[in-house]
Amino acid sequence: MSDKIKVELNLAGVNELMKRQELQDMMQALGEQIASKAESMSMNPNAEYEANTKTLNWIAVTNIRAANHEAFKENLENNTLNKALYGG
Repeated sequence: MSDKIKVELNLAGVNELMKRQELQDMMQALGEQIASKAESMSMNPNAEYEANTKTLNWIAVTNIRAANHEAFKENLENNTLNKALYGG
């Protein structure tokens, strides 16, 4: 039996949801947690990571990145951000 289910998204509603401040706040908090975990995993005590959330057109985006040269080098050598995100 192959019943088909048709789903229609209310794109205007989805777009509005993706730009809501509550969602951005949640994404920023998660980004900060990952950045903090990367800092705690780092072998260099001077390595700093940061999270930044913004809206682009219809979606909120959070970027987590090395905030200084020490963190950039640490991440390059040890893949620290990936490990912080995926628990590696």
